[in-house]
Amino acid sequence: MYKRRKLDLTIIIPLILFFIISITSIYSAMTYMPSENGNLALKQVMWYGIGIILIIILWKLKNRYLYRNAWFFYIICNILLLSLLLFAPEINNSKCWFVIPYIGSFQPSEFTKISIMLVLSCMIAKFRERTDHPSIKEEAFFIFKTLVVVLIPSILTFLEPDTGSVIIYLVIYVFMMFTSGIRLRWFLIIGLISLTLMGSVILCYYFNEDLFVSIFGTDLYYRFDRILDWRSGSGLQLENALAAIGSAGVFGHGFNNTPIYFPESGTDFIFAVFASNFGLFGALILIAIIVFFDTRLVIMATKKIPICDKFVLAGIIGMLLFQQVQNIGMTLGLLPITGITLPFISYGGSSLLSYMIIVGIILNISGEKKSRN
Repeated sequence: MYKRRKLDLTIIIPLILFFIISITSIYSAMTYMPSENGNLALKQVMWYGIGIILIIILWKLKNRYLYRNAWFFYIICNILLLSLLLFAPEINNSKCWFVIPYIGSFQPSEFTKISIMLVLSCMIAKFRERTDHPSIKEEAFFIFKTLVVVLIPSILTFLEPDTGSVIIYLVIYVFMMFTSGIRLRWFLIIGLISLTLMGSVILCYYFNEDLFVSIFGTDLYYRFDRILDWRSGSGLQLENALAAIGSAGVFGHGFNNTPIYFPESGTDFIFAVFASNFGLFGALILIAIIVFFDTRLVIMATKKIPICDKFVLAGIIGMLLFQQVQNIGMTLGLLPITGITLPFISYGGSSLLSYMIIVGIILNISGEKKSRN
């Protein structure tokens, strides 16, 4: 029997806490930001407000609307990615954003992640419903089709260049395909092929730089140099972020008292700002909220829910887990610096709106499940 849908407070309450932490951290990060950036904390409040409107719209439309139009959203996102390469202005040597006068910038790759999840969930659900015991040939063709879906936006995004988003696309793909029920041998085969190719590229980078540049160009060489040289711990950004965190102690330096400057403090290194202000205690609280939120999604995915919802949840969980671990890890010097932001906390209109759309999808899944009970 269906009942009236109710909002899931186990999702809403962490979102409110994320909002408070985000605004607090961004306001503190503004201490060392140029004045021409404006009041980023106030802008983040505005983006959260628009995000709430998107959640309300999605709550009314329901997820079935998104699944029915998944391919349309996917095609639009790819057209936008191609348009970036052709028409977008170059900002920081990248063509990742459309600049909208009086509003800010718009980054299509943030919404492409959602379109990939929607299309893959529909493809996997259709494949699973068609046959319970697919042949190896059927699985191989299915994997080929899904790879094409992911590789098209990956190539366009890589050319911008935006390596971080490409990595997220691939993480989403791996998580969703792992839950699709295909034979595990395919993961071993694809993994071995990927490791072989990546190993060959890395060996070429280390032992024959001239050959690497002649094959892949200087742009990719510098991207590899930035990622693979992280273990040296050098660089103003990481050194100052570690100094800010390390000097914070148990309870931190206090709100709006970030002790030292480091670049990208409001975006990539927002965790360092929060940890420096509120110390180990504050950092552990933030991590606890993140763990609670992610655990809630995992529990939701194990329940009896529509098959498309189950697969899209797998993609959401994979994306969030990867971004959270990668962002906090790189801030602490444990992982390479890739420019991946911390979901719901880092400043950014496009990224925050994409996460709010994801919250809308999650609330729909939870609401539909409860209405059936």
